[in-house]
Amino acid sequence: MTSHDKRLRFQTGPRSVAIIGGGPAGLTAAYCLQKRGGNHPIVLEESSQVGGIARTEVYKGYRFDIGGHRFFTKVEPVEKLWKEVLPNDFLRRPRMSRIYYRGKYFSYPLKVFNALNNMGIYESARIMLSYLKWKVRPHTEEETFEQWVTNRFGGRLFWHFFKAYTEKVWGIPCKSIRADWAAQRIQNLSLRKAVWNAVSGSNNTSSLIDAFDYPRLGPGMMWEAFRDKIEAKGGEVRMNSRAARIIRTDDRVLALEVARDEKDGGPYKLEADEFISSMPISELVLGMDPPAPPEVQEAAGKLRYRDFLIVTLILEGSDLFPDNWIYVHSPEVNVGRIQNFRSWSEEMVPDPNRSSIGMEYFCQACDEMWNTDDQTLIKRAALELEHLGLAKASAVVDGTVIRQPKAYPVYDGDYQDALAVIRDWLGTINNLQVVGRNGMHRYNNQDHSMLTAMLAVENIYGANKDLWSVNVERSYHEEFEVAADKKDAIQIAELEDVHAAQMIASEDIEQIAQGAGLAPSTGSEQAARTIAA
Repeated sequence: MTSHDKRLRFQTGPRSVAIIGGGPAGLTAAYCLQKRGGNHPIVLEESSQVGGIARTEVYKGYRFDIGGHRFFTKVEPVEKLWKEVLPNDFLRRPRMSRIYYRGKYFSYPLKVFNALNNMGIYESARIMLSYLKWKVRPHTEEETFEQWVTNRFGGRLFWHFFKAYTEKVWGIPCKSIRADWAAQRIQNLSLRKAVWNAVSGSNNTSSLIDAFDYPRLGPGMMWEAFRDKIEAKGGEVRMNSRAARIIRTDDRVLALEVARDEKDGGPYKLEADEFISSMPISELVLGMDPPAPPEVQEAAGKLRYRDFLIVTLILEGSDLFPDNWIYVHSPEVNVGRIQNFRSWSEEMVPDPNRSSIGMEYFCQACDEMWNTDDQTLIKRAALELEHLGLAKASAVVDGTVIRQPKAYPVYDGDYQDALAVIRDWLGTINNLQVVGRNGMHRYNNQDHSMLTAMLAVENIYGANKDLWSVNVERSYHEEFEVAADKKDAIQIAELEDVHAAQMIASEDIEQIAQGAGLAPSTGSEQAARTIAA
């Protein structure tokens, strides 16, 4: 078989399972293995915290969510697992968010009078005419993000709200981003539906929920609870332990060489019957011993990632703004999204007279921003916060910087072919499965990541689940079949988009598409555009 997760397994007894990565996917796999009974999962986490990008960072008692994680899903088994592991610590939070564009704040979801006031009748008409033009004469191909969005929202709306922000997030032109990313992350929306929802007050789009669940101490509280339950049942979660080499034969993984500090005992080999990996798939391939074939190594080298950092500011004053987050489309500032941590949970902020704000930036680990010292970044973020009219820079009394490498897999022109080569080769290794966002180079939310892990566990027990079918269809919500066996199947609705992870960009794109697509047009650049944009 060409896909590793489609093979049948015939062993049904207890076994040892080595799991690379202590994020949502890895911890879910370990927990579900234990529910089956008799297994001994060992989770290797290279950092000192569990949760991956869904962890909660802490600084002087202030808690920070790395990207903003709403707990909402359409998949019943995932919802059930959340409530099973963390039964009494969810808050029900109201959702409020806005988009900042060209000096004005747009309500999201769309409020007609707010949008018309910000945009003006003239520009509203131009957007509608552009939309009609592209409905009549769409791009005949939808290979790129720009073509996909323009066909659904019109060229003018693309230029207003999609282009600048998307390129800020990904650092590459929209023409270089594959349409697959848009199809995966943006629901089957249209400008017509957005306007109708705004006028009628209806909202049949589940991504625009009015409220969501949230752990009172941040998303990391969930994954710390997973870790504690795994260890309480005899499993292991080994921190500061990195899978440095994957020792294999032609068709099986034999062991992992685990790197750790000498003070913790130094490197060692970990043997197991089964292996589940959520580490970046490119690193997995390049860590093989003996090495993967040259063409597979070459494919791994073509996969790219977008890095991310968050400058967390502590300010005097308790109620700066009510939003959970604000998306910043304007190119005159570098910040992409702003979180207000008290709006997620009051317990994230220990001082009732102060606020905690997260300024999120997209970058590469090799660029100037990533390598700038923390104090300079804090000063820059404070000035941008003031520029946006949200607070005075002088109100900032403290802060810290959190850097997250390989936060988002990039869907550029090379990734599809490269990933296909890697998938085919991994399909020849019988006791290895890949799960999660970076493990599959797929822009999965924590919900999607959990689902791939749950299916991987079923495969260990003889099922034939296709992990690669999770969140890949060319529409945002869809249904796919998860078969318990050849005679029994259940329909599971695909997961609601959370960002996170975190992805900020995807969450924003949903917002743009849904309600904030009507914006003011000012300046000579706008005047140069025609109605036929």
